[in-house]
Amino acid sequence: MKLELEGITKRFGSLVANDHIDLVVEPGQIHSLLGENGAGKSTLMNVLYGLYHPTEGRILVDGKQVSFKGPGDAMAAGIGMVHQHFMLIPVFTVAENVALGNEATRAGGMLDLEKTRRRIREISDRYGFHVDPDALVEDLPVGVQQRVEIIKALVRDAEVLILDEPTAVLTPQETDELIDIMAQLKANGTSIVFISHKLREVKAVSDVITVIRRGKVVGTAEPSASTTELASLMVGRSVSLNLEKEEATPGEKTFQVRDLKVTAANGYRVVNGVSFDVARGEVLAVAGVQGNGQTELTEAVLGLQDHVSGSIKLEGKELVGRTVKQVLAAGVGFVPEDRTVDGLVGPFTIAENMVLDMYDRAPYATGLGMKPKVIADHAREKVNEFDVRTAGIDSAVGTLSGGNQQKVVLARELSRPLKLFIASQPTRGLDVGSIEFVHKRIITERDNGTPVIIVSTELDEVAELADRIAVMYQGKLMGIVPGGTSRDVLGLMMAGMSEEDAKAQPHSEHPMETGGPAHIEERDKAAREGHTEERGGDQ
Repeated sequence: MKLELEGITKRFGSLVANDHIDLVVEPGQIHSLLGENGAGKSTLMNVLYGLYHPTEGRILVDGKQVSFKGPGDAMAAGIGMVHQHFMLIPVFTVAENVALGNEATRAGGMLDLEKTRRRIREISDRYGFHVDPDALVEDLPVGVQQRVEIIKALVRDAEVLILDEPTAVLTPQETDELIDIMAQLKANGTSIVFISHKLREVKAVSDVITVIRRGKVVGTAEPSASTTELASLMVGRSVSLNLEKEEATPGEKTFQVRDLKVTAANGYRVVNGVSFDVARGEVLAVAGVQGNGQTELTEAVLGLQDHVSGSIKLEGKELVGRTVKQVLAAGVGFVPEDRTVDGLVGPFTIAENMVLDMYDRAPYATGLGMKPKVIADHAREKVNEFDVRTAGIDSAVGTLSGGNQQKVVLARELSRPLKLFIASQPTRGLDVGSIEFVHKRIITERDNGTPVIIVSTELDEVAELADRIAVMYQGKLMGIVPGGTSRDVLGLMMAGMSEEDAKAQPHSEHPMETGGPAHIEERDKAAREGHTEERGGDQ
């Protein structure tokens, strides 16, 4: 099936999310849409899938114009979509999820789940999915849940499959497996639209690459194009993708965590007996698939978690039991993973956000009164130092781009002497130019002798920044390895394998250099066993 988009424009009020976009997807082609978060990629695909109606333009399938009133029309036309956030019901089985909205019936109108099971087994066998139709979705690893989403589309005879940021929640091995699946789908004639902002993945899978920037197509490229060329297209200027840094010279281990446990409201032990040290002048990166306790770990350090046991010491002083204000006053700088919710107050000005945790202290206040001129001078200095693109310091921080908002958070947290710096997902949603800037500032802080903890789900970022890497899986520390550890080993540890076992595994020659299909059954087994263990720990 040939798919064509002509002049697609989508407006939300005064915001133009897609601006006269043309795109052609040939039969049996993997066509990648590359662009930073917010570039308009997902909006375009939501238009194609019938979730949005285009303001202008038209969609053609095999040369005939079509109009989709909703996803049902798109699916009927042979277009399927796997969303970044899966559309599955956890307490339903695989077969029940696949049947939803496409229920097979037998005489008398009764639901025929057996027919759905047969179709799942047929598709699973054809592509090596290893999916049990009767398994509960909540018991499946994330990578297998994604295969269920793909099966849902294939059961409906999708000829074009849209994959929206499909690797965002996958381990490296699961990413490799997805790439193998995409190759098989392509070989069987299925066209794939692959949406991503990750240069490595796009180069590994694509037949052709279309780059979108600020809602417009700014160019097309072959997968043979260099990462530098692709990055320049994405950002609109030349950028350096390699961080230049000196070898770390760690000093005294001034930050210690011992037997840290964090219990969620539902009784699960989300951080389970974690212990580690961080020295002055080193970056410890915490790696793992999102949702394995990294967020709760950093929140426990900051005093945001209620049910915490164990010890967290900074320069010999206990932080467990202290308030957030006390922890910050002890010299902890913190960049949260969601800057808009936890890092900034959108309606407040840039100047006000620069002193959110210092507004009541000298030199910004005396007694009960704040000093507006001092705060304004400080903001102007930091806007210049951190290259925040803004009309002025009195602009609401919520009006800034994501990259400039992150620079405001960094400017605030790095504008005072620190004894510990924690950055969680520090470059999420940023363009490669902003990433370059953020990485340099993090290494500068390390070189100033501060212990630094980075939490990231992006292995490229971990490799770029880390002097040592701590890998978490289901609340536990699987090991701490040197910064140069291979992606193969890290990926297996992220899936629940011990450091020793991961290092003993054979390395693959996969295009993504992270392990391949030989690991599928072994990794799935380990992940299932880990997932179904009692996660509550010692209650």
